[in-house]
Amino acid sequence: MQLIDMFYDEIESAAKRRVPFIIPIGTIEYHARHMSCGTDTMVITGVLRELEKEKEIVVCPPIWYGVASYAVCSPRPGHITVDEDVYAQYIYEIVKSMILGGIQNLYLIPHHQTEAGGLMPMTIACHKAAKKVAMEYMEETRGMGWWGSNDFADYYEKLGSDGDPFSFVKVIPLIGPEAQIKNGGFDHAGQYETSLMMGTWPDHVDLSRCSRNTEWFAQSAKDASEELGRFKVGNTLEWLREMIK
Repeated sequence: MQLIDMFYDEIESAAKRRVPFIIPIGTIEYHARHMSCGTDTMVITGVLRELEKEKEIVVCPPIWYGVASYAVCSPRPGHITVDEDVYAQYIYEIVKSMILGGIQNLYLIPHHQTEAGGLMPMTIACHKAAKKVAMEYMEETRGMGWWGSNDFADYYEKLGSDGDPFSFVKVIPLIGPEAQIKNGGFDHAGQYETSLMMGTWPDHVDLSRCSRNTEWFAQSAKDASEELGRFKVGNTLEWLREMIK
């Protein structure tokens, strides 16, 4: 289900039943000459489109602009970056609204800056926002000292469960560290990411443009294929089935 297509009663029902709500965390970033600048967002929405066919989830509108940085290229059209502190505050405001509204099974899923599951500026911003919202929510609803009260004597028994307030919002990469290895590898605008895009949004890849690529990271893109892309989508879905409850 797409959040923007749902009526209020449907949204309220999904929240009460703890259906997973998912926000694709994306970027608008330079992906060499052969790929769309929306790649990091679109591979998420493309995989979730497939997950929707087999699992009840609510896919929220993507956050398109992110912390792209200028690591991959200098400033240019189609490459937009947001300061990580500003970004964390923006994510915080969105997540806070959703938690206060009764959604307590929320997933933030980035693809950008998730190599080997490492924490990078954009993913750190998401984690920071999620934990800040959880702490504030519990203080506002249970009062200061909530964790130390006897009402939470079973806190460690519930750790990671539905009753754990720090599990209301989870930040998970589109492709986990193990899934990245199983997929064959992880890259930026190279064979692997290009294939993943071909497996989700093939009309946003034009391999004939690879001859214009000069950067090292895009040299392997010419070896990308839809077949590899479909394989990577399958492995990614396997990971998400395990992580999204």
